[in-house]
Amino acid sequence: QVQLVESGGGLVQAGGSLRLSCAASGSIFSINAMGWYRQAPGKQRELVGTITSGGRTNYVDSVLGRFTISRDNAKNTVYLEMNSLKPEDTAVYYCNALAGLTMKDYWGQGTQVTVSS
Repeated sequence: QVQLVESGGGLVQAGGSLRLSCAASGSIFSINAMGWYRQAPGKQRELVGTITSGGRTNYVDSVLGRFTISRDNAKNTVYLEMNSLKPEDTAVYYCNALAGLTMKDYWGQGTQVTVSS
């Protein structure tokens, strides 16, 4: 089992920045990759980006160049640095981990990010 706890959401003006954190605990040795997803009101949850156990990152086009995913292995924490935020980035952001041979999904509880215009 893997537990994920997000933090760092809040209200920010357009053009501002926020950093989200996702602390992992439990069977962290089994984690293959982690990612950030977001879900805006009335929309489906969408992938923001991922980071592999080796540190390779991948991003959706809409955040490329503005968002950065990083990890601190000593703290078992993954970060989502968000810059040049836009109102359309407003959503609940979820941390995700894929773990074990079956690539089982684990999710955090989500953290709200609101960008005002």
